[in-house]
Amino acid sequence: MDGRARAPAAGTVLNALACGTGSAFAIDEYTAAEVTLDGRRGVDGEIAGAPDADTSLIERCVELVAAEFGDGQGGTVRTESEVPMASGLKSSSAAANATVLATLDALGVDTVDRKSACLLGVEAARDVGVTVTGAFDDASASMLGGVTVTDNERDELLARDEVTWDVLVWTPPEQSFSADADVERCRRIAPVAELVADLALDGEYGRAMTVNGFAFAAALGAPTDPLLEALPDVTGVSISGTGPSFTAVGDRETLEELRKTWETRPGTTWLTTTQTDGARTR
Repeated sequence: MDGRARAPAAGTVLNALACGTGSAFAIDEYTAAEVTLDGRRGVDGEIAGAPDADTSLIERCVELVAAEFGDGQGGTVRTESEVPMASGLKSSSAAANATVLATLDALGVDTVDRKSACLLGVEAARDVGVTVTGAFDDASASMLGGVTVTDNERDELLARDEVTWDVLVWTPPEQSFSADADVERCRRIAPVAELVADLALDGEYGRAMTVNGFAFAAALGAPTDPLLEALPDVTGVSISGTGPSFTAVGDRETLEELRKTWETRPGTTWLTTTQTDGARTR
């Protein structure tokens, strides 16, 4: 009983830490999962290239899906990712989505709608403590593709839209785990986050993203120079999640010029595009 799936990474429009409303957009970089269910007790997880990484999230995803749609059988799960871990690019959400779909594929289940599948991954993330907000905004963007706006306190999808941006990403060498973020400090900017939510729900995703970027950079103690360097020519720019990555969106020519500045810093800088298809079995 084997299954495979992949799910895209995502960038931030609005971080849900401040007011419970979040927004994210899928990007064309992926995490893939392979699941084998063999009747053993328990689930053994592996993350390619990271032998010491915590595999509890992907293992819990398999357990939840097998309990609900199978007979609780165990097995193995292995993920491989183009997305750096703990970089603010929603690698955990992508891994959870890919694992849930791969487990459904292994079980031969093809009747589950993608929102319900997404919520199983969100439940797993909450169970193992890798998220503060539940990350339904990040997970929904990865699962459904395009840009989504969500109420993370009610697990409600408020809006979904398709955007066709080029995307520039700068990822510094350090890591940042969202579960370690200073939540109380982030909640102090709730009035600004509520304004960002209104902009996103009005379809002003680029402006929302930029306001979010400056507000959360201040709350998280992150640099604002990458944001200032992107303005005024990009469509939007923000710190992604709780960092350390920054993303800028717009047209390719503008982002190629910005890349010359961003890539002078330590880390990696790369160009990609938005993704509108979401997660898929393969």
